[in-house]
This record gives sequence, C-alpha cells and structure tokens, in this order.
Amino acid sequence: MDWKTHTVFNQPNPLINSNLFLSDTPLREALAREGAGWDSEFLTALGQQLGSADAMELARLANCHPPELLAFSPRGERLDDVRFHPAWHRLMQGLCASRVHNLPWLSDASPSAFVARTARFILHAQVEAGTLCPVTMTFGAIPLLQAQLPAAFRPWLPGLLSDAYDPHLQDGAQKHGLLIGMGMTEKQGGTDVMSNTTRAEPVASRGSGERYRLTGHKWFFSVPQSDAHLVLAQANGGLSCFFLPRLLPEGERNAVQIQRLKEKLGNRSNASSEVEFLAASGWLIGEEGEGVRIILKMGGRTRFDCALGSHSMMRRAFSIALHHAQQRQVMGKNLVDQPLMRQVLSTQALTLEGQTAMLFRLARAWSQDKEEGARAFSRLLTPAAKYVICQRGIHFVAEAMEVTGGIGYCEESELPRLYREMPVNSIWEGAGNVMCLDVLRVLAKQPHSIALLTAEFDAVRGQSRHFDRRWQQLKLRLRAPQAVEARQLSEELFTLTSAVQVISQLEPWLADAWCRQMLDPRGGSILPEDICQRLLLRASGGC
Repeated sequence: MDWKTHTVFNQPNPLINSNLFLSDTPLREALAREGAGWDSEFLTALGQQLGSADAMELARLANCHPPELLAFSPRGERLDDVRFHPAWHRLMQGLCASRVHNLPWLSDASPSAFVARTARFILHAQVEAGTLCPVTMTFGAIPLLQAQLPAAFRPWLPGLLSDAYDPHLQDGAQKHGLLIGMGMTEKQGGTDVMSNTTRAEPVASRGSGERYRLTGHKWFFSVPQSDAHLVLAQANGGLSCFFLPRLLPEGERNAVQIQRLKEKLGNRSNASSEVEFLAASGWLIGEEGEGVRIILKMGGRTRFDCALGSHSMMRRAFSIALHHAQQRQVMGKNLVDQPLMRQVLSTQALTLEGQTAMLFRLARAWSQDKEEGARAFSRLLTPAAKYVICQRGIHFVAEAMEVTGGIGYCEESELPRLYREMPVNSIWEGAGNVMCLDVLRVLAKQPHSIALLTAEFDAVRGQSRHFDRRWQQLKLRLRAPQAVEARQLSEELFTLTSAVQVISQLEPWLADAWCRQMLDPRGGSILPEDICQRLLLRASGGC
C-alpha cells in the first residue's frame, strides 16, 4: 500500500527560537542612531529569550486561560480578587525584569533610556500584548507619582522603581514591586470624561494630598489587581484625579467592588473590569479641577505605547508571513520567490521601515521632554502616530494572514490572536477621531508647532520630488485646518514626518523606494527586484 499521501511535506516549520532583536535590522539601526546602542547586549539576550518556543508557549497559555474573578471566599467574604494562569505571572516577571515599566525614571538612567525602553517594549510586545497594559499604565504614572504622590504613600516609591514583579496583596511599602492602573471611563461618558458622575467628598480637609471618599462606578477599570489606580471623580472644584490604593494604610481592603470582568474580542490574558466605589478612599493628586490635565500627562506616554504595541504586532505578523513564504513551495518555487508575493512582502517591509524610524524619532523627543521643541513634537505627533499605526495594523495583520493561507487562519497559528488583538490599541486611550481632533487642538493652541514642523520638513526639501509636492500641499491645508479633515491631516502629518526620518537617516536607495511607494499620489509603484531583495534581507536581519 502506498502511504505517501500520509507524509507531511511542504508545510513550513513554525517561527520559534529566533532572535527578535538580531533579526530586525531597522530596529537595531534606529536604536544606535538615537543614542541607545549601549543597550544592544541586553537586547540581544532579550531577543533570544523572547523568540524562544518557551516564551511563545507562555503567551498561548496566558490567552487560552484568561483571568477569573474571585468575588467571594468559600465563607461568603467579599474578596474582589483576580486569579491568573501561571503563564501570566511568568510573562509579567519578564517585563518587570526588563524594566519596561520604569527604565527612564531611575535616578541613574541614561539620557537615552526612553529610547532603550522603546526597543525593549517592541520585543516584549511581539510575544504577548495583554501583559503590556499593567506595565504601560505604571510607566505613565510613575513620573506623576514621583512628583505628587501623597505623603502617606511616599514609602511606595522604591517598589515602583524596582525590577521585581510582586502579585501579592499587601501594604505597598512592604512589597518588592508595584503596579498602577487607571480608571476613567464611565457608562454614560466613555471618552467624554467631563460627564463623569462619580463623586468625591473630603474626609476632613480639601486639597492636594488629602483623603476623599469616592462613590460611583467605572465601566472600564483596567488591571483591577493593581496596587493602586489613578481615577477621575467630581469634587466641588471640578473633575479631579485621585490615587486609589487597593489596600488602605490601615490594612483593610479599599471599598472597591469588582462587578465583572469584561469579555473582550482580544486582549484575553488581561483583566479589564467594571467596578463600584462604595465610599472608597482616594487621595487627591494636584488640586481639585485639575484631573484631566494631570491624566493627560500620563495619557501621552500610554498613547505612545499603543502605537508601539500595534507596530510590534505588525512586525511579528510580518516575520511569521516572511518565514512561511521562505519555506512554502508553490508551482515549483518558494512562495517568497514568486514575483507578486515579493511585492506584497517588500511593501510590508517598507511600511515597517518608515514606522520604525518614526517611532524612534518620537522616542527621542519623549526623552528630551524638558525641551520645548521636543515636547511640542511629541505632543503633536504622538496622537497622529497612534491613529495611523493602530488603524493600519488591522489590515496589515490580515494581509500577513493571507500570505500564510488557511494555516494562518487556524488557532494553532499566532496570527488569529494578533488579529483579535489589533483593534484594542486604536480604541484604548482615545479612538481615532479623538486622536485626530487632538492633533488639530495642538495645532490651534501651539502655533509654534507648525514652525517646528516647517523647520524639520524644509531640512530635507529638494531630496525627493514626491515629498516636496506633498509638503507644499500640506502647508496650504495647515493655514485653516477644519475638524472634518482631521483624519486626513493627521495621516499626512505622520506620513511626511516619517518621510523626513527616512530621507535624512536611511540609505538613499531605501529612502527613494519608500518615497516612491508611500508618497506617490498615483499609488504604490512596482518595486524593482534588486530593491525587493535588499528589503527582505534587511527584514531578516541582514544589511
């Protein structure tokens, strides 16, 4: 009997045991270009660890076994705890050990620590996205708390700045590591936080650092197992920001009841919850009425992480697609050698080249946040980057799934999880319209940002006719931008700022290919074979 039909052949091996850092030439170049090459040794070891079969299995397990709400003990006592699979805790240990939650905020941090942290985030995000939520909120909260943490909680600072992950419920001053969550969204408001109804009344005195009682709810209360949350509530002076610990200084649990965990499309490993505040204790951060301004300081950094997260998942999806195409044979040739497939993969590689250059330029701006020009740059381009990359990523992962065919559509592949995960970053921290209207708000309130852009764009004028034409058109539109065109303006700002980085920082052949593909109004052109070869080599770790 002929059993050849039972022999499995022409099925690519899964992408495991690869080095996520060494295989990404654009990432390595951007790291060095923006002054954080000193972290290459750490990132090489991290890339090997995170590209391993063990790391990918932890990601699979954390998503196959989502968190469970333990509302009550067997005796009927209120617990409001969340139980996670051991894989979640292993992944969190790795993130904290890499200091993704606090690297730039250390007292001895390098001036380019923000850039190094960006690379570390990108590597971790390629493995599992749900665990990023706790660390990105903690990362956004730490500089705020370093300046304004209420006196009763100042002993928490060492735990916030440690490299330990400590999931135990105990006094924050005694813990090895701490995490901070956020609670802004209410049922009736969503993005419109000014319509929040949760009330805050002082226990004794009003004012910064004082204790208040909070009564109300949060419809999305992220990472309910966090040691504390920053929440918004209405005080007499207006919408205000409060530090809400899970465990009170007296040793009791705070009066926060978890009603349920959200059943989400993706982000399955991460706990998002609905809660009620039953006269819960919160300490005022800043002054009454300053809540939105304070939270937005934190939100800028978490928005940047949303863009990083989507970019990272795009990179992972592309890596899987390219790995598949290099092994799968169709009509006697490897799929990657088929002319049309080479165009698809090379265009995806170009997309990632531009995004990588742009995100690391933004990381540099964030690292120089005390300088007015850098602050204006990050304030304007962060929401634009979040809008464009998070929207773009959904189609990008679908395209990668199409490259792999039916096997990529099945749950044994990573791609379905990546595809389900992609929309969340375009929604969290403000959906697309919110981001684009924020771009217009910056242009209106900070007119010097246009002068900043003009100086940056004019520096590369004359090097690409495609860029020059698009920049001239954008200048006309920036004279009187309208809300109805906020999406188009945000996309154009992001694209042209990316072009500046590509033209000024990358090799001429690469910059020329990118500009022709991304800026030509007639649409993407056919990439020459030698360009495809060089792009795919770079995307696999070559030069």
